[in-house]
Amino acid sequence: MRLTGKLDYLELPAVGGTLDSAKAFYSAAFGWSFTDYGPTYAAFDEGLEGGFQADGAEAPAKPLPVLYSEALEETLAAVEEGGGKIVRPIFSFPGGRRFHFIDPAGNELAVWGE
Repeated sequence: MRLTGKLDYLELPAVGGTLDSAKAFYSAAFGWSFTDYGPTYAAFDEGLEGGFQADGAEAPAKPLPVLYSEALEETLAAVEEGGGKIVRPIFSFPGGRRFHFIDPAGNELAVWGE
């Protein structure tokens, strides 16, 4: 069950290597399986859903925790009111919409909704 504000997804960069090498490593080392969403994204569901983003403009520089929201615009307003800095306004992606923010400690997170 998805709940607003709970950790829901983890994106990991596949920078400096290839998406295929990341997939091969996690498959061999831990038995993970993947669902490809185009040439630069592969998702996994291994207790916590997540995915690897290959090199390119969309690839995060660090792991990206992704929270869920039932009301994306309300959550964006709450993030701003709480002192978060929006670094990517709400945008669409395959599966829904999301935004990215920097928390007061300097960490980048994203929030997504359907």
